[in-house]
Amino acid sequence: MKNISTKITTFIVIGIIISACDAEKRIPNHKQRLTKNEIFVNEKPSTNEEVSNQLYQKPNSTFLGYHLRLNLFNLADPNPDSTYQAKFTKHPGKYERMSKWLSAKQVDRLGQSFLYKGVDDFLKQVGEPPVIIDTTKSSKSLSRVNYYYFNNGFFNVNSKFKLDSLSPKRAKIKYTITTGVPFFIDSLTTKIQTPALDSLYATKKMNSFIQAGKQYNTKDFEEEKNRITTHFRNNGVYHFQSNNVTFDLDTLNNNKKVNVNLIIKDYSFQDKDTTRTEPFKIYKISDVNIYTDYSATNNSNVFTDSTTYNNFNLYSHSKLKYKPKAITDAVFITKGSLFADTRTVLTTRYLNNLKVFNYPTILYEVDKRDTTAQSLIAKVYLSPRKKYSLGTTFDVTHSNIQDIGIAGSLSETIRNVLNGAETLELSARGNIGSSKDLANPDSRFFNVSEYGLNAKLSFPRIWFPFKTEKIIPKSMIPSTLLSTGFSNQTNIGLDKQNVTGVLAYNWNPKKNNTARFDIFNVQYIRNLNPENYFNVYESSYNELNTISKTYNTNPSYVDPSTGDLIIEQGTAGFTNDVLTLVIPVPQEEYSTVLGIEERRVRLTENDFILSTGYSFSKTTKTDSKDNSFYQFRTKIESAGSLLTLIANASSLPKNQNGNFEIFNLEYSEYIKTEFDFIKYWDFSKEKVLAVRSFFGIAIPYGNSDYIPFSRSYFAGGSNDNRAWEPYRLGPGSTGAILDFNEANMKIALSAEFRFKIAGKIKGALFADAGNIWNVLDNTTYEPATFDGIEDLKEIALGTGFGLRYDLDFFVVRFDLGFKTFNPANEMGKRWFYDYDFAHSVFNFGINYPF
Repeated sequence: MKNISTKITTFIVIGIIISACDAEKRIPNHKQRLTKNEIFVNEKPSTNEEVSNQLYQKPNSTFLGYHLRLNLFNLADPNPDSTYQAKFTKHPGKYERMSKWLSAKQVDRLGQSFLYKGVDDFLKQVGEPPVIIDTTKSSKSLSRVNYYYFNNGFFNVNSKFKLDSLSPKRAKIKYTITTGVPFFIDSLTTKIQTPALDSLYATKKMNSFIQAGKQYNTKDFEEEKNRITTHFRNNGVYHFQSNNVTFDLDTLNNNKKVNVNLIIKDYSFQDKDTTRTEPFKIYKISDVNIYTDYSATNNSNVFTDSTTYNNFNLYSHSKLKYKPKAITDAVFITKGSLFADTRTVLTTRYLNNLKVFNYPTILYEVDKRDTTAQSLIAKVYLSPRKKYSLGTTFDVTHSNIQDIGIAGSLSETIRNVLNGAETLELSARGNIGSSKDLANPDSRFFNVSEYGLNAKLSFPRIWFPFKTEKIIPKSMIPSTLLSTGFSNQTNIGLDKQNVTGVLAYNWNPKKNNTARFDIFNVQYIRNLNPENYFNVYESSYNELNTISKTYNTNPSYVDPSTGDLIIEQGTAGFTNDVLTLVIPVPQEEYSTVLGIEERRVRLTENDFILSTGYSFSKTTKTDSKDNSFYQFRTKIESAGSLLTLIANASSLPKNQNGNFEIFNLEYSEYIKTEFDFIKYWDFSKEKVLAVRSFFGIAIPYGNSDYIPFSRSYFAGGSNDNRAWEPYRLGPGSTGAILDFNEANMKIALSAEFRFKIAGKIKGALFADAGNIWNVLDNTTYEPATFDGIEDLKEIALGTGFGLRYDLDFFVVRFDLGFKTFNPANEMGKRWFYDYDFAHSVFNFGINYPF
């Protein structure tokens, strides 16, 4: 019966698809659907997308060659209201029968429900109506094509179109374009009436977008207008606008050359009822007035407090609440300097970055005290944000550790806390959750918990005993972050406490560039329950327990009822006997026990990390819609070297392991570096190719022979290799034999092709490659270590596809990854061995993976 039902359902679905596949079912008689636009330029087929974009009508979109959106639209009933009413017309008694157990009003409303009308509305919205040929639009397309070529220097374009019928309801259109010979710039002359502007133009004339010998392009003229305007307005010409620049073009010759005359007339303005003209003036700033508590309600009130600091005038309606230097350091408009738009923009950015004011307003007015009328008063209006603000969050989460988690946080932000535009943020967070995978002897549902406290103090300048203006000028918008935090967690079974402290400087060397220098980043991790290790890391326990069943000779190490090692007494005793050769075992088993013990010591030891680091990032992305850019990030971090320098200089003794200690704890010493590069290519029509490459390595030395777990790398997950779950890939070819697999070197490469499916639903095809390895540390297990270039053959490859739903402010992402090349498998079973849905990995994420 089940097979019969399945077959019936399959036939119904196939029938629906076949009925929808009649692409012309919604085409009226004597009309035709556009199937293709053919463009021929100078008798050759053209695939130029810019030319194609000039056409008003384009064929219906396809998905892998299938008219998905068109067929979805065809599935919809064009008149669901009439169809619903027709049911009662054909069966007159049906309406009365339905009205007996539903009211007449409810029966009428049923016709507007999702079942009868909503489904059709949804299909119409997601689908795409057939593109019916309109020759009027084709004629308008020719006008746009001609205009496009004209703007690119082809002044004698001829074009036409021809309708080619393929069937009574299908046709294609052939566009034929003859461009002729393009025109080139022959000469550029200028006629600038204001002498001061003529001299100013001459200083940057060599940067002109209009050059002799260059093919005519309208875009160059617009960019030249903007270039001149920017140059003038950054050199004091306050009243200058781009429309003050005009061009006179001379093409009255037969040599396809264009003579360009650039014209800038004197300043023309309205003075009461008459229009006056005078030469442009170059303005200087005579005063900078800063209003520190401006609002629409107090605009007309008298100022009760004011001060002058470094030629800046500060005003307040109440007592001035800010140190003058904190405000004036953010203002780049200075008395005696020329008016410049760049100074206005930079001042706005810096003031907004203080986070104690709303977005500032900067206005200029001509100083009437100057008889030459060549001075401006700059007025900076600042509206303070609320001094205190409270924030809360509440989340229900799911992760590879927690089956369900409930998290919340409470934060208090205090602005201008030290009257120098500083911001103090105090926050508390908490989380409780449930995980069936963790050790839970009491069988409690909420067996995961965490709470933490944080304090962050931000300074809008470099907080340092000495002046740093020459090294990091204020134009780079520097800031200082001082933070500390504490957390207590039981979410991995070892019950950790974590104390952190950071002193970091941030600045922007150039536009779209950011830099950060951590003077110190300190972290202390204390494991409160290390004896619970083998209850948490069950894979390690199972491997150790299996070896003990063959070689253990001490009955006190095992539970008599099960024959398994007792945690902690039995695991510790058996491991010690093996490593001290009390119990002789083969070399392979000895290496396995040694590896398990080294990892246990590493993950249960308390860690103290004092590091210094520098990170730099650069992006060419202009806004959230930009899909043609690159992004580069690099980081270098050094931990423990300062402590070792102090210890050596102070001749401090080493412990029995030959290492230095601080607070009776061996501190970590390593150097770590990372490189991350992302590149996007926009193929238009919402088709985007994104590529990411990552390399990271952390090398222990001196006081350490391994990297702390918190600073190591893992592979797998929704933002990494999506064919593996987090921590389930590597190291090397080991096959993730441990519970949480990590290492100190990582390579990752990803490529993703994104495309539109229907409406806001997007699709993606992706390939993720990479792995992690142990290198130059105390790990001796050969399959997990990177010994040379030949180990690159252990790079895993995952491929798959995904769906995205664009909600404008964020993207909901679903990905399905398949293990295409698995280095953990034996030879002959590495390629496509588990390439099926049963072994695939489903990933859910917010926003794109990179």
